[in-house]
Amino acid sequence: MTSSHTDCHYCLQSLRGRKYALREENAYCVTCYDSLFANPCEECKQPIECDSKDLAYKGRHWHEGCFKCAKCSRSLVEKPFAAKDEVLLCTECYSNEYSSKCFHCQKTIMPGSRKMEFKGSSWHESCFVCQYCQQPLGTKPLITKDNENYCVPCFEKQFAHHCYSCKKVITSGGVTYHDQPWHKECFVCAGCKTQLSGQRFISKDEYPYCVDCFSKLYAKKCAACKKPITALGGAKFISFEERQWHGECFNCVKCSVSLVGHGFLTRQDDVLCHECGSA
Repeated sequence: MTSSHTDCHYCLQSLRGRKYALREENAYCVTCYDSLFANPCEECKQPIECDSKDLAYKGRHWHEGCFKCAKCSRSLVEKPFAAKDEVLLCTECYSNEYSSKCFHCQKTIMPGSRKMEFKGSSWHESCFVCQYCQQPLGTKPLITKDNENYCVPCFEKQFAHHCYSCKKVITSGGVTYHDQPWHKECFVCAGCKTQLSGQRFISKDEYPYCVDCFSKLYAKKCAACKKPITALGGAKFISFEERQWHGECFNCVKCSVSLVGHGFLTRQDDVLCHECGSA
């Protein structure tokens, strides 16, 4: 360009009738401007002169003709591109080299497009949907089954067990009793309502009871000690004429010898060994 500026700010030579460049309101001849301020091209390392287009990206500069894909050499001027380790690539080359593939459709996830990541795999946003209702999952809570993703409501409809007691969904854990699922907190003694998960219990008429409640409500009483006979843990008991004894309580009423496995005699409500009974 020509101007009314008279001299180059650096070499002081006359600018009359000559091209010049302005920088911070000072005029420079083209030669001085290029030597002082021209950026070096990242590709050819030559200065980008003031009469050339200077293309800049993240503090680096290129001639227009040097701004091209490092792999296929196609021009990137006014085209989308991506950078990898400071190397510029067209989107096609970048995708072939570095882009992940969608776990669902197996197609490349193009640079600049939004992708979802879950359990080490990537999805197109449009592919990351509930397997049942096909609605986008985004960042909503989800449950995976057989490598398929489900929103929580759909998973519960399709697969979740419902507690036999409260009818609500069992999301984790639980107890199985009479082939029915229960929440641990719902599986309680039919008598005292104590939680039975992990505890010994006795079933009666399809209801579970803790040992204490069952003993109080249903267990036979020992004819000798009057305590309940539960037969838990393999304990032995003896039954005779509608009476029952703990194995350790079935003794001669006089000499206290054990009658388990031996003959005995009865006298009213007492049981006696042969020796005491014959005396």
